[in-house]
Amino acid sequence: MSALALCAIPAEAANISGKVRTPAASDAEAVVFIDKIPGKTFAPPAKAETLDQINLKFVPHVMAVLAGTTVLFPNSDVVRHNVFSPGPSLKFTLGTYPVHTTKAQVFNKPGVVTLLCNIHAEMSAFVVVTETPYYAISDAQGNYTIANVPPGRYVLRVWHEKSKVAQQEITVEAGDLKGINFDLKK
Repeated sequence: MSALALCAIPAEAANISGKVRTPAASDAEAVVFIDKIPGKTFAPPAKAETLDQINLKFVPHVMAVLAGTTVLFPNSDVVRHNVFSPGPSLKFTLGTYPVHTTKAQVFNKPGVVTLLCNIHAEMSAFVVVTETPYYAISDAQGNYTIANVPPGRYVLRVWHEKSKVAQQEITVEAGDLKGINFDLKK
């Protein structure tokens, strides 16, 4: 169950959708999210998320989670790995661990956390930690949809590893909000 499912969804909730264009070869893996909502906090999900290690890659390469979420790091590869983050949002190391072992890390602080393996320099991933459960990750064409957003005025942000962070103010009212597009720059 996602963090969003843990929140009460108002009857007038809307979906926010659009397209993200990035300077990368693919418009995939842009994280679009509603920034902090003053006066509101959200409980993290009870169920952990999973970021695996397969064929010398982190899977998925980009993940978004609500602050306070536990992320599991199974080693489903055929070699040992060491997941770590050099900071500054979150600095940690899970140590080197063997195949078919899982380690866990809680992501409490909002921001972008870079993940690396000190055994395999080609491995990298990102966890975008948000303060709201309203987020989505774009597909290969850059399309995204954030579901069940209650009415209100928000700051919508977008992050992509090859771009500068962008944002725009939006107002959600009754009915879906479509065509909220971003054209990211390096």
